[in-house]
Amino acid sequence: MAATPPPFARFEWMIAWRYLRARRSEGGVSVMTWISLIGITLAVFALIATLAVRSGFRSEFVGTILGANAHVTVYSYGDVTPAGRVDRTLKNYEALAERMATIPGVVRAAPLVKGQVMAAREQRNAGVEVFGISAADIQGIPGVSQSAEAVGDLNRFEEGLAIGSGVARELGVRVGDRIKLISPNGVKTPFGTSPRVNAYEVVYIFTAGRYDIDRTRIYMPFVEAQSYFNREGVADQIEIMVEDPENVDTVALDLLRAGTGNTGVWTWRDASGGFLRALEVEDNVMFIILSILVLIAAMNIVSGLIMLVKNKGRDIGILRTIGLSEGSVMRVFFICGAFTGIIGTGMGVILGCLFALYIDPIFSFVNFAMGGGVWDPSIRGIYALPAELHLADVLKAVGLSLGLSFVVTLFPARRAARMNPVEALRYE
Repeated sequence: MAATPPPFARFEWMIAWRYLRARRSEGGVSVMTWISLIGITLAVFALIATLAVRSGFRSEFVGTILGANAHVTVYSYGDVTPAGRVDRTLKNYEALAERMATIPGVVRAAPLVKGQVMAAREQRNAGVEVFGISAADIQGIPGVSQSAEAVGDLNRFEEGLAIGSGVARELGVRVGDRIKLISPNGVKTPFGTSPRVNAYEVVYIFTAGRYDIDRTRIYMPFVEAQSYFNREGVADQIEIMVEDPENVDTVALDLLRAGTGNTGVWTWRDASGGFLRALEVEDNVMFIILSILVLIAAMNIVSGLIMLVKNKGRDIGILRTIGLSEGSVMRVFFICGAFTGIIGTGMGVILGCLFALYIDPIFSFVNFAMGGGVWDPSIRGIYALPAELHLADVLKAVGLSLGLSFVVTLFPARRAARMNPVEALRYE
């Protein structure tokens, strides 16, 4: 008794390859197969490109947040003064900052004074937010001290101001120029409170990577900020930097315990949680939509394979007559359909990876072709379209495309296997 050949034997691959490379006049690869090949390629390319841009956008957004903002902010709930006002300043900020700096996972704890003022130079003015911070602590802010496009000398911080590049552009100032800061809460006089106007030298201009930060932020020496904002002996909040910002909630509870009963904590996830959740929902929706595109492209394999089965009806009858089993015939046509999915997926992966790797020149060309202004940082917050290629995203796209391609191939392959050889050869 002859041994049964194993599944996907060599002769099955040989027959499938013969059908795939046969001319159309011989019943080989049809136009529909080429359409499905191109469709799968474009669908996988679009899926990988979208996943890469999604990953890059989230990484860039989170990176710029963590690079220039506190990971955790410690603030006071406030005390009611005899005059009936709520005082939200921290009076024991030095001891509180030292205590929190000893908590495991905390890199830095810096007292901060904050205020909103008007910055002016000559005929230009801009609303800005001033952060009063010590010279040692500002060196620990990566988005400021490690800015690749920064100009000036941060070591001279005690002599003036560090301002964002957007503020500098709005006011038309360079390093060495002087700007005026105008605060409505200035000196109290018998006739009321008069605005406070002080002039400072710009010693450092930074680019943090986020338009809203570069456009509004100014750093001032801590002691000078206490004097300017009438915060002598107090701070508005404490800025905490941690080792693992992604798991900041594990440190937040320890910070809350280390504080007084009148202090609270506010993490970067609390501040940007709405945007991150919206981004996650958008990611899931986009993945579902693009998965449907992959499915539509894979369904074209069914059309092409059904046409191939119809053209090869005589061959199927002969193969069954000489002893090929239903399983062997099914595997032959499964290989034909799966091969289309594999080739299309491979080409889509190559195009998607190239797009992610060369997104900057591609986007520059698109921006040039459209006459500029395609990407508005004032709306999107970052200065360029980012892309970050992750192996998990590529494997997700490959698994989805191959899985759908293999599943949709089973129906026409099974139909070919169940074809009656007598019916197939009756009119031959």
